[in-house]
Amino acid sequence: MADGQQLDISDNTAESRYEARIGGVLAGVTQYLRAPGVIAVTHTEVEPAYEGRGVGSALSHHILETAQEAGDKVAPICPFFANYIRRHPDYQPLVYEKQTE
Repeated sequence: MADGQQLDISDNTAESRYEARIGGVLAGVTQYLRAPGVIAVTHTEVEPAYEGRGVGSALSHHILETAQEAGDKVAPICPFFANYIRRHPDYQPLVYEKQTE
């Protein structure tokens, strides 16, 4: 974080969301749905007091790194998350492509 505060991200599986906390205070969340081998990122929201501080980007980065390590794909339903992938094309291979028959 630009102000030197620690950003902690955790997966709250009971709520189906990743949570970003700064100094123990909830700064932002990214909601998701899971299926075998795929995580669909549905919504990202940053608390107004923390907007513009990289919280949403940190959440997106964390989710993509976690998916990559697990061998999962991502379905970027959330516009913010989809835009993050567009700005970081190295993550493009993680995007889930629906199989056509």
